[in-house]
Amino acid sequence: MPMIETVSDVSNSFLSRREITCNFRGLGGKLKKSEAVDMITKEFSLDGKMVIAMNLKNQTGKVDIFGIFYIYDDENLAKKQINPIVFERLERQKKKEVKAEEAKTDAPAEEAKTDAPAEEAKAGEKIE
Repeated sequence: MPMIETVSDVSNSFLSRREITCNFRGLGGKLKKSEAVDMITKEFSLDGKMVIAMNLKNQTGKVDIFGIFYIYDDENLAKKQINPIVFERLERQKKKEVKAEEAKTDAPAEEAKTDAPAEEAKAGEKIE
């Protein structure tokens, strides 16, 4: 069973952010950054705050993942302090997830469409 072990939880008053460092037990090779952010958000009750996974590392031969997360109260402050490429990657990831969701919902509709023309063709053959 996966477990989150907090290594450090520091409030960085100079940069106006909270920095959480933790280990994810038993999730080596299975954890995506977006899933890690969701787990941290639920574990520390961070709803409404911007949580950014800065680093996730696996160690060779171990099933643990070491992660560093920055938590901001203000999204504009985060965009000033963190490299813009990080936000571009987050946007691309969100777009991929949305497309995957759409593909899952569209698949049953496409199957229904392919069945309908086949039935029409059969009906057309009977008339002739």
